[in-house]
Amino acid sequence: MTQDFTTPNQPVTPINPVDMEKLQSLNTVGTISYVLHLLVAIGAVIPGGQFGPILLIAALVLDMLKRDEAQGTWHASHFQWRIRTVLIAGALYLVTAPLWLLFLVPGWIAWTVISIWFLYRIVTGFMAMNKGQAMEVSA
Repeated sequence: MTQDFTTPNQPVTPINPVDMEKLQSLNTVGTISYVLHLLVAIGAVIPGGQFGPILLIAALVLDMLKRDEAQGTWHASHFQWRIRTVLIAGALYLVTAPLWLLFLVPGWIAWTVISIWFLYRIVTGFMAMNKGQAMEVSA
């Protein structure tokens, strides 16, 4: 004899149309930002594929301007995730920049590792956002 472990359908709480529009808007902004970050991340990993810091700055400014609109939603964690990713990567690039001047190979290795980490963070965040999941970020 088999047991049915499924739960009965729970009533779904309707989402206010204004809230739905806000979430769709935040999702659009998040998608644009993640795509810009992704272009920069791929360009950083591919030799000679640097698309320039302009895209990264545009994505960062977009995130900084729109993050207040995301407060109280699961999207807020994605804004924090993207902003922290850019700031941490920027700091790591600055700290390891002298390696390029002193030793070419260690500089290349350091920047490749940072770029792969950056790409991983952007892909992970983008995938979670597309699934409707918040990112686990510390306060």
